[in-house]
Amino acid sequence: MKQQDHQAERILIGFCVAAYFVSYITRINYGTVLLEIVNSEGITKMSASMAVTGSFVTYGIGQLISGWLGDRIKPRYLMFIGLMVSAGMNVCVPLFSRPAAMLVFWCINGFAQALMWPPMVRLLSDYLDQDTYKKSCVWVSWGSFAGTIFLYLFAPVCIVWKGWRSLFFLCAGCAVLFAFAWIKAIGSAEKRMQKGSAGSFTKATAGASRGDTGTENGTSLEENTSALQKTIPLPEKTAPMLAIIMLAIMMQGILRDGITTWMPSYISETFHLASSISILTGIALPLFGIMCSQIASLINRKLIHNELRCGMAIFAPGFVAAFLLWLMPNGNAVLSVFLSALITGCMHGVNMILVSMIPPFFKKFNRVGFISGLVNSCTYVGSAISSYGIAWIADKSGWNLVILFWTIAALCGTLLCLMGIKPWKKFVRKCV
Repeated sequence: MKQQDHQAERILIGFCVAAYFVSYITRINYGTVLLEIVNSEGITKMSASMAVTGSFVTYGIGQLISGWLGDRIKPRYLMFIGLMVSAGMNVCVPLFSRPAAMLVFWCINGFAQALMWPPMVRLLSDYLDQDTYKKSCVWVSWGSFAGTIFLYLFAPVCIVWKGWRSLFFLCAGCAVLFAFAWIKAIGSAEKRMQKGSAGSFTKATAGASRGDTGTENGTSLEENTSALQKTIPLPEKTAPMLAIIMLAIMMQGILRDGITTWMPSYISETFHLASSISILTGIALPLFGIMCSQIASLINRKLIHNELRCGMAIFAPGFVAAFLLWLMPNGNAVLSVFLSALITGCMHGVNMILVSMIPPFFKKFNRVGFISGLVNSCTYVGSAISSYGIAWIADKSGWNLVILFWTIAALCGTLLCLMGIKPWKKFVRKCV
């Protein structure tokens, strides 16, 4: 590979990491200050959580549309639109802070955010070889963890300084500035990589995944992959296998985003801590997420190559941690934060394997964007269930039943991955 291609790869990956950082700070900032919104605005947890639930629903639906568009429209343009619309919604929320208005704005924000991930997966899988793609997924995930750490550090500062509204203005400004840097840098990187040789995810799609410009046969990347789609249909029994994977991802979403959204409230109400201190304890979540995602990637690349078997191996410790938390929910604040962080860390690892590593196997069938949107949407079906469901359970029955709900979800996810091991193994054989 030419030297300029290596440089273009670094630009591509680096800007995708930064894009995921900006995406996260403009998407989960509402959940980060949810407790403060409840306390300062005098609204109930259920009313405040409706905006989070709505955004998860529109994000999940948007994933399907974004995945379809991502296979047909240049990814960098979709992501630019998503960043700009998200910035606008982040400005509107603090200006119109009634629950109904925040619900509308955050639902729009959820759809805008859906224009990020499927196009990014296609962008990376088009220009990177298999090993580099897997490594890049870990690096991109660091952007989300850095964004989460940023929010948990700056949210308490913003609350003390100018109130929770200032956090939204800060995030919106970051999104606008980055959006214009993104559209210029990625366009340049793509041109440089198309002139050189880029890797392929599978041998069968080497030409398409290189991003060939048609200098030899007069066809574009889109035309090559379209031809593959016509000649290579999906194998039989793909739908039942995908259903198992989608359900497992849904369980992961229930746990990852449910705990991320509500752990500060759980800690505050159980151990009687101030909201700013409870929010600060959430910094443990991304730290464990970084560690567990790195471990999950190493396990998948070095030890367990079957993605469903790997997912099961990571789901199981999350189940154990949830079960221990259920046994002693009121024992110790530090222990509760540790176990909660361990659960979410494991779920970030599961997300890395099931959401990031599975879609490129569908490159042979020209379904990378669609499958990426499909499986990622399942995460946010689970997230929507947990964001509203946890508020309802906590208000009606207390946190102990919430933690039992987390434990059952982790057990279901483990068993679903176990069920999918053999079907996935058979599918992968047909992709090579």
